[in-house]
Order: sequence, then structure tokens, then C-alpha cells
Amino acid sequence: MAERKKQIALRLSPKLYAEIAAWAEEDFRSINGQIEYLLTECVRQRKKTGRYIPDSISEKNTR
Repeated sequence: MAERKKQIALRLSPKLYAEIAAWAEEDFRSINGQIEYLLTECVRQRKKTGRYIPDSISEKNTR
């Protein structure tokens, strides 16, 4: 069974929404899909550079 995704309410300025909508259309994605893609890429890049929030507080304290 596929993992259930969390649902969140997200407020965007009309200008940002329009920019993301245009970008999503260029990439043949839904707006939601584009936002999820962008967030996933940001998290991946942050982990790649070593600048990310650890999974637990205890992990943070061991650094």
C-alpha cells in the first residue's frame, strides 16, 4: 500500500502562486506536484550539503 501523504494548508501570495503555476505548466505538473517537487529538491540539496535538521534531538546533541 502506498504511503499516505500529509495534507497541509498553504497560503501563497498571488504573485508567487502565478509563478509556481506557470512553472508547473512548463514542467507538465500540477501546482501541488510542482510544490512537492520543489520542496523535495530543496530538502535533498540541504542534506547533500550537510546542512539539515537531524531526525531527533539526541542525534543533534551527539554532533
